[in-house]
Amino acid sequence: MIESLTVESRSRIEMIDITARVQELVEKFAVREGVCVIFVPHTTAAVTINENADPHVQDDIMTYLAQLIPQRTAFRHSEGNSDSHIKVSLTGASELVMIENGRLGLGTWQSIFFCEYDGPRQRRCSVKVLEG
Repeated sequence: MIESLTVESRSRIEMIDITARVQELVEKFAVREGVCVIFVPHTTAAVTINENADPHVQDDIMTYLAQLIPQRTAFRHSEGNSDSHIKVSLTGASELVMIENGRLGLGTWQSIFFCEYDGPRQRRCSVKVLEG
């Protein structure tokens, strides 16, 4: 059971909460116990799990990544988005979440975030739900 989600980013860098959309797919496939794989098939966008209660956490993550890997540096890649490629390598292209009693097994404060590093763009995120 695999499905694609379309994600629209509005700025060059942002974290977009996709938790509810992923949960809808778990419910659609009626999986009670298993795992959910979230994969971003892009080299300048990623996925991560982090705190959802305070939006300052997302701001802090994006601000620190921008300080750690600034956009305007003497990169050799000619497209001007080398910082985005490096940020994806640090953040990751996939996450695995347990499914328990038909719900994503996230912690109280956790959400699944699509991380845009080279937007705004229309992106795709693949979600595979495995029973077992």
